[in-house]
Amino acid sequence: MTPEQQSLQEAVRRFASAELPPLARELESRDESLSDAWMKRYAELGVLGINVPEAYGGQGLGHLEAVLALEEFAKISSAVAMPVFEANFGPMAVLVHFASEEMKRRLLPRVCRGELVIAVSMSEPEAGTALTDLTTRAEQRGDRLVLRGTKRWCSGAGHVQGYLVYARLSDHPGAAGIGAVYVEKGTPGLRFGAREELMGFRGIMTADIHFDDVEVPLENVVVPAGSFKKLMEAFDLERCGNTTMSIGIAAGALADALAYVQERRQFGKALVEFQAVQIKLAEMAMQVQAARLLLHHAVAAAGEGLPSMLDSSMAKCFANEMVRVVTGTAMQLFGGYGYSKAFDIERRLRDAWGWGIAGGTIDVQKINIASALVGRRFDQRR
Repeated sequence: MTPEQQSLQEAVRRFASAELPPLARELESRDESLSDAWMKRYAELGVLGINVPEAYGGQGLGHLEAVLALEEFAKISSAVAMPVFEANFGPMAVLVHFASEEMKRRLLPRVCRGELVIAVSMSEPEAGTALTDLTTRAEQRGDRLVLRGTKRWCSGAGHVQGYLVYARLSDHPGAAGIGAVYVEKGTPGLRFGAREELMGFRGIMTADIHFDDVEVPLENVVVPAGSFKKLMEAFDLERCGNTTMSIGIAAGALADALAYVQERRQFGKALVEFQAVQIKLAEMAMQVQAARLLLHHAVAAAGEGLPSMLDSSMAKCFANEMVRVVTGTAMQLFGGYGYSKAFDIERRLRDAWGWGIAGGTIDVQKINIASALVGRRFDQRR
């Protein structure tokens, strides 16, 4: 890392470790999302839009700087890190790289100021991994688009102010008919389902979204029909955000375990004096660092563009598997205390499993990797 990157990492680390642990426990206990006041603090710190060009209110830095900052938040909890994830990855990548100039200037500065959070709305009841089977449709009527359909598993649904909605914008079948539309909360006909009760991810609202003849202006089209490839290219960056969340959780679990085994005594000595414990610590540290290096390679290789499918899928797949192992090992080292809600380990383990499902499952990443290696896509429908 450059001295500037090290300074950024250290500044964010100081803020996160000093300010956020009580907030993480509060969000976990109440199952509430971050308040507007905290969003303003995040904006003042400069972590919303790190990799967004300065012309649109961002920091104008790279993807590596964004993952360095996000990891420090994710070490504390997924809930406190989620706004940083949303403001630097996912839907932001689509807007920065593919939206019109008017839309960039209208939306991106608000995101960087902490006034607007945009969530991606992709999955449907019958279109999760098979995303090109989606049926939500946006039909043009004069100078308006009318959306009808249902979206599922939208993180932030009902809480955040804006939604990047993947929808059919033409009658072409499969990927050829898919584009993306921006929809603001409060638009007539936009409804949210009951909040999902999940194993983890407390503090992150998740619900269905229903579009009942929702009208938006034509200029809210972010990418037109036939742009599915662009959407997936941007999603390669979201995979890197997902990867960072996994690494942060694992790094936090490792730090907790390191502290605990040096304090906890059994048989007259600290747990760290036992070789079996030492071996576990070494294995955890190697896995975390290996995942981190895969991630840093993926974002550094992208430069100012977007990561490749191969690099992002490798990083996400490895990190998603790694975090489940590392948090499980940490819980075992804590013993009964790890299973108690009085400590953070059980929450880290519950969140760890979610990131290997969200943003494309672990097995799908392996299919992506194989596709990149052989140079062609596999048709799962035949």
